[in-house]
Amino acid sequence: MSPISSTALSGLNAASLQLQSSAHNIANAQTPGFRRQQVLQSAEPAGGVRAELTQAAVPGEALAEDIVNQMSASVLYRANAQTLRTDRDLAGTLVDLLA
Repeated sequence: MSPISSTALSGLNAASLQLQSSAHNIANAQTPGFRRQQVLQSAEPAGGVRAELTQAAVPGEALAEDIVNQMSASVLYRANAQTLRTDRDLAGTLVDLLA
């Protein structure tokens, strides 16, 4: 797997985790005592991103934040998927040129 693909794949995984987390938060916003899930992301030294799921320290909802997180994660997911497609296409073109 190329460095571009592994970086894009880590971005896909992080965006997917954010989508799942914000959906979980929205679905449970009215649950008494519910503590939101949060996704912490950090850059990997070799490229890409690491995403970790944590829980908010205090109960409560933040619907506006969760909706924005869903919209942002959706855009990032599509961008990383396009990066994977482009990397695949470029690798195919390179093989065609070398053949």
